[in-house]
Amino acid sequence: MTQKKQNLQLAFIVVTVLFFMWGFITVLVDALIPRLRDVFELSYFEAGLVQFAFFTAYFVFSIPGGALISKIGYKKGVVAGLLMMGVGCLLFYPAASFRVFPIFLMAMFVLAGGITILQVAANPYVAALGPESTSSSRLNLSQAFNSLGTTIAPLVSAAYILSNNVMSSSEIKQLNEVQQETYYASEASAVQGPFMVLAAVLIVLAILFALFKLPKILEGDEHKSGSYRSAFKSKHLMFGALGIFLYVGAEVAIGSYLVNYFLSLDVKSIVDASPLMERIANTLSTIFSDADPSQMTAAQLAGTYVFFYWGGAMVGRFIGSAILQKVKSGNLLALYAIINISLLVISISTGGLVAMWSVLCIGLFNSIMFPNIFTLAIRGLGQNTAQGSGILCTAIVGGAIIPPLFGAAADQFGLQLALIVPAICYLYIMWYGASGSKLDVEEVPA
Repeated sequence: MTQKKQNLQLAFIVVTVLFFMWGFITVLVDALIPRLRDVFELSYFEAGLVQFAFFTAYFVFSIPGGALISKIGYKKGVVAGLLMMGVGCLLFYPAASFRVFPIFLMAMFVLAGGITILQVAANPYVAALGPESTSSSRLNLSQAFNSLGTTIAPLVSAAYILSNNVMSSSEIKQLNEVQQETYYASEASAVQGPFMVLAAVLIVLAILFALFKLPKILEGDEHKSGSYRSAFKSKHLMFGALGIFLYVGAEVAIGSYLVNYFLSLDVKSIVDASPLMERIANTLSTIFSDADPSQMTAAQLAGTYVFFYWGGAMVGRFIGSAILQKVKSGNLLALYAIINISLLVISISTGGLVAMWSVLCIGLFNSIMFPNIFTLAIRGLGQNTAQGSGILCTAIVGGAIIPPLFGAAADQFGLQLALIVPAICYLYIMWYGASGSKLDVEEVPA
């Protein structure tokens, strides 16, 4: 093995660790919401501002992040993103101590801003660590470890953040003033501890990454003269940005409403009528909690099965990384989009077990979509790659726009028919994989 190949492999391993970290942290934040409602005495609307702050950061930081990286290079961009994430984690301490919700939202915004800059830098960096023909395969593998982080995070949160009972508002009101303050202090501690550890880990990672002698890819002077004006002229990039917007929106919309959808399908009756589903519930409840499946509420049971949606994305990325060594990324993207449309049609037109599993299987075929759209969209951008990455990461704001549209459709027509909304998103993605991702003649590098 040549020294150059060894350096590329080392770089890939190091950056893939970063993918794992930001996936882990992203989901860990979701587990904080029950604690935060107590610490800050929030309404459900105020608690919902957590996700708003997170996705807004993508909109605010992506394009400036691309401009920053085009000036300082990808390696320094990753270091900047890690340090910003570390600062965001440190801000959780005063936010919980003083119980000031705006400070927490600021901490959330800074943390998500760091993740955004990390994504803007790391995605094209991984794509460039080898031949362009296998760039989608590499990014799928790194994204698979990102999904591994999102899968492990609930286990860690269950053990360290949600291990103590979270009291209801009515139970808290029954405590005297001293007991309430003691309870709030313990809740604040439950929030602070994990994030202090994460801050330390992120700062250490930033230092180590700065010290690693990684290959300087896309970091020469010729790559620091790109501009957003030129990037916006690239049709396949802009079509790809819309693809990212719709994909993230569809993925988040389905994932956010799965529990409600399963409840509308009467998930408890479905599980009770199927010995296999009962065995699955028994196994998952043993892994994730000490709950007796027979005593679980319908909502708890529905939430248990959401594991397959997000877990499927992780498994699919490992499988997709291997498939993409042989199959063109555009063709696989179009095929998976067709499969997802078919699964949604099945779920809309059936009920019970079939409707439930058809929508869960969408996670498996979502798996390769983000990395494939991303690598197809940045092909041939050359000196505009950093700017292109910034545009694509800005489009992740679709996760804040599409779910409310899905919700509005559900209010009007019911959750089952509302699945037409993500089906339309996948229809566009199918077109992008088959046709919209192709480079125009004038875009092909000489």
